[in-house]
Amino acid sequence: MSMGAIHVNATIRNPAEREKCWQGRFLVDTGATDSVVPKGCLHAIGLQPEEMRLYELADGTEVRLGIAAARIELMGTFTAGVVIFGEEEVEPILGVTALASIGVEIDPTNQRLKRLPAVRLKRDEAGHATSTSHDHAIDSRNGYDRTRHGNN
Repeated sequence: MSMGAIHVNATIRNPAEREKCWQGRFLVDTGATDSVVPKGCLHAIGLQPEEMRLYELADGTEVRLGIAAARIELMGTFTAGVVIFGEEEVEPILGVTALASIGVEIDPTNQRLKRLPAVRLKRDEAGHATSTSHDHAIDSRNGYDRTRHGNN
């Protein structure tokens, strides 16, 4: 079964001036560590690149891109994270670091995001984050929270 694209609405906020923000629809990309936003949108909320970081693209090409710290808000909560200053035509991408830091993971079976009952702080012997209790399934199209128990 191939995984379809999952999108989620998110807000990028300037942490120094919280009234300045940009809202967009982000592609959730499990292959991306950090989040990408068109640079004009970040400039518009007063963010400037704080440094340049070397990234490897999906095709293996290495590029240096500007980054800054931002407040990332989605699914009723927030995190602070690195945002990459992407080209103007780039589709906004939400990286896995932002998801993991708020306790959200991808449910590949149902092709949606699901909130874990707690943010994972430990890993099992295989290096995977562990969780044992029920979760909340979040429909990423509209943010609807449906409590799920057991194997439903």
